[in-house]
Amino acid sequence: MTSATEDRLAARSDLAWAICVGGIGIVLFATLIVATWHFAATLFLIFAGILLGVALTAMTKMLGRIVRFPHALRLTVVCLALAGLLSGIVFLGGTTIAQQATVLSNTIKLQLVNIKALLENNGIDTSYLDFGNPAPAGAAAPATPGSATPRNLPSAGTIASSGGAIVSQTFKVLLGTVNAVGNFFIVLFLGLAFAAQPEVYRNGLLFMVPSRHRARSTAIVDRIGETLERWLMAQIITMFAVFFITWIGLEVIGIQSSFILAIQAGLLAFIPTVGAILGGVIVVLASLASGWVAGLSAFFLFLAVHVLESYVLTPIMQRQALDIPPATLFAFQILLGVVFGIWGLALALPLMAIVKVMIDHFKADDLSRETMTA
Repeated sequence: MTSATEDRLAARSDLAWAICVGGIGIVLFATLIVATWHFAATLFLIFAGILLGVALTAMTKMLGRIVRFPHALRLTVVCLALAGLLSGIVFLGGTTIAQQATVLSNTIKLQLVNIKALLENNGIDTSYLDFGNPAPAGAAAPATPGSATPRNLPSAGTIASSGGAIVSQTFKVLLGTVNAVGNFFIVLFLGLAFAAQPEVYRNGLLFMVPSRHRARSTAIVDRIGETLERWLMAQIITMFAVFFITWIGLEVIGIQSSFILAIQAGLLAFIPTVGAILGGVIVVLASLASGWVAGLSAFFLFLAVHVLESYVLTPIMQRQALDIPPATLFAFQILLGVVFGIWGLALALPLMAIVKVMIDHFKADDLSRETMTA
């Protein structure tokens, strides 16, 4: 009787302990989700710095196949080469880029207004679109030259409110600029720090893992690093190829702002599927300003570049890096883009690559255990 009572008490104690552990686990998991949601922008910023560090490390390893310099010296050479390339683009083509960017912005705005007018002429409601600020219907017509127009000085309240609006907009622009520049330097610092001592951060990450899981964690971390390195190098080559082919093609067609259009197409190639579509839309819209023939030629150029990227460069460059179905990748991009904005859209592929590496590793372990059991 005493033994049965003790067994029941032990069973109740185990059940209570299991409920407590499960409740604590649920609370911790919910806390982690809330913290991730709240600090998503910061986490994506750190992840972007890690990706930059991985890219610099990959370039340093590639240089190590040519010269047998120490890691620090090879990293310095890579950084100086990249800084020199960027400085050359800025100093040699900075004026051209600024001029073409202004022309491109005005062209895109004009084309969007024209598209809105075309839709309205065909009976399509475009009230949800706001590409311009047309004058209201009841607005007074401008005075003719020579006519006497009464002039009333603005009141002190009007002057104060206008000044306050100007100051507010100025602060918004300054804060936005400081935020963008600050994010750039944060990513740059993190990338350089990770690339300078990759083994230190790798060993520190593995040190936090329990010893019984350290071997598996080491294999996963190394596999993730190799996958990201191969993908980033392939992506850099693809982006440069898209930039060069688009630039040459637009120059042949005779499109204004061809250089800045090629730059945006190359940069947007970093975002699979969505980036290519967005870059193609911008190229076609800008080309329509030169006529329908130029717009149609730009459209066929976009199709050729897209086919080259999707069916030639990506399969050749990334056949050993990633193997993710396009529909799965696109759905994941849309999900992260809607939830986290531009950060989620841009970093969806490397995040999915990490998840895929982990799933493949655990599946391989399960298959090996089943084989050994059989």
